Amino acid sequence: MSWLNLFYRIRRRMPGFKDLFYHVFGWLLFGLINPLWRCISRIPSLPLFSGWRRRGEIEYNPEKSEDKQRLRKYSSDVKAGVTEVLPDNRNESWPSEKKAEEEDELHCDYDSTWESEHVESPPSKKTTYSRGHRNYKFSRFENAARDMWNYRHDYPNLHRTQNSWQQEHDAKPNLNFYVGNTPSLPDGVYIKDFHNNWYGDYARLEYVHTFIQWLFPLQEPGMNNEAKTLTKQEIQDFLNSDDAKCNLRVSYELMLDFYGIKLKDVETGEVTRATNWSERFQNLNRHTHNNLRITRILKCLGTLGYAHYQAPLVQFFLEETLVNNELQRVKDSALSYFVFAVLNRQERQKLLKFAYEHYEPKEEFVWCPKKIQRLWSSHWQE
Repeated sequence: MSWLNLFYRIRRRMPGFKDLFYHVFGWLLFGLINPLWRCISRIPSLPLFSGWRRRGEIEYNPEKSEDKQRLRKYSSDVKAGVTEVLPDNRNESWPSEKKAEEEDELHCDYDSTWESEHVESPPSKKTTYSRGHRNYKFSRFENAARDMWNYRHDYPNLHRTQNSWQQEHDAKPNLNFYVGNTPSLPDGVYIKDFHNNWYGDYARLEYVHTFIQWLFPLQEPGMNNEAKTLTKQEIQDFLNSDDAKCNLRVSYELMLDFYGIKLKDVETGEVTRATNWSERFQNLNRHTHNNLRITRILKCLGTLGYAHYQAPLVQFFLEETLVNNELQRVKDSALSYFVFAVLNRQERQKLLKFAYEHYEPKEEFVWCPKKIQRLWSSHWQE
């Protein structure tokens, strides 16, 4: 009798044998291979290898007189709120700046936060970082930075077959939905019904997954195949429609309430805790798919006329996760995704400076280049 026949005979007599087999197999796979891989990945960080340095590596040293002059020159910008840490004139920059960027272990080509000029074409080279920083945090940030770069640069490589069909047939499904002409699909709910009947219905907002693509449409597809992506013309028409923009703000308040947040100032976008924040924060910690929803909401706000709402919401999540020690299962998404959804570069710089100031331990902060971190640290030590 072969082992395969024995397996099937036992499975017929023991209905739960299949699940037991998979559990044991999974334990063996991850219980043995994962620790072995962790040991191998730590070899480059052992003291034996810590002295190895790649040829020509440039290290920023704030004690050197040349670097100290540049540090003093740009410290005034930091005091003003990090309006632009790197100089606008690329001929007068950090010592060996090009080489330093290549050798900066936390330099990411898809992070344009610290560039002084707008980059139109996507980076072609891979992100460079030292072997000691090849960790989960930086890998997650690298993937997020690529996604956020595409969003901030208006999806330069997005395949627009669906958009071309919609433009040819003058179809504007998202705009028609938001002005109340058509319902969402497949749920068949009109925008006013969402606002009147779904507000405060937390179970339905949590477990129904086909409405978020209609309430917050994007130029990129989502999980609902019956929802349509935005077209360029549709975005312009949406921005020119007061009814559509007003309804979008109400949809934003609906989701804020679901997360335990309240829109405090309609003009500035400032938000604060709602009265039921404790209960809703627990739900947000339990159901991490809401991190994807919040990223979509931030992108939609930037696309459809509420870009000034982005930074206040991200600031709220940074304060809750880094200062108040709440929403710990939101923290990584807030740093890797939420911050980099903010279109305004100066606001992103301020948010990252705030995050670095309150993040511990600081040596594990991977969301901006090391030279920026050294600049901030040197300034605080003065």
